[in-house]
Amino acid sequence: MTAGRQVITQNKDWGTPLKYVQAVREFFGGAIQLDPCSNHHSLVNAQVEYCLPAHDGLAESWNFATIYVNPPYGLDRKHGTSIKDWLRKCEEAHRLYNSEVIALVPVATNTGHWKKYVYGKAVAICFLYDTRLRFLVDGKNGGKGAPMSCALIYWGRHYEHFFEIFIKFGAVVNIENLQGVTIGQNSDARQYELEFELR
Repeated sequence: MTAGRQVITQNKDWGTPLKYVQAVREFFGGAIQLDPCSNHHSLVNAQVEYCLPAHDGLAESWNFATIYVNPPYGLDRKHGTSIKDWLRKCEEAHRLYNSEVIALVPVATNTGHWKKYVYGKAVAICFLYDTRLRFLVDGKNGGKGAPMSCALIYWGRHYEHFFEIFIKFGAVVNIENLQGVTIGQNSDARQYELEFELR
């Protein structure tokens, strides 16, 4: 098990609960154009769906206006990919195509993929109050609760609308002010260098 899910080569059908799918649809004005990591039991019903495992959504175009991503959380040993690759594609889609992207992921704020593709790149995060989020298994309720907290990350231009839709699900944090800012260890190291030079 990885982050509450089986390794994705064994099972890819961990579906998004309906209440979140409905909220994402509402946010996008009723239509989700792309679901790049769908499955045959998905409730998302995007206009274009790349279904795992047969269709590798990481290798396909993400040039769509609205994208919803509930990525595999574990390591795909066959392709050598993991959740960091999905978050990279989310950031790239927004940066390259001006796509509006929402991703449902584990809260892992200390990981390299959050540091590289969320902080300074995304606009907002909704930290879900649903601390034991129960993913759908093969399209049905009753799945085991996730052992970690989850969040919806948003790359886009409409923070206020995101706040209005998702505040009922958890704490919505605006991180727009981090864009273009040096964050974390690099800034600490530079501050240390400056203080050392002044001694």
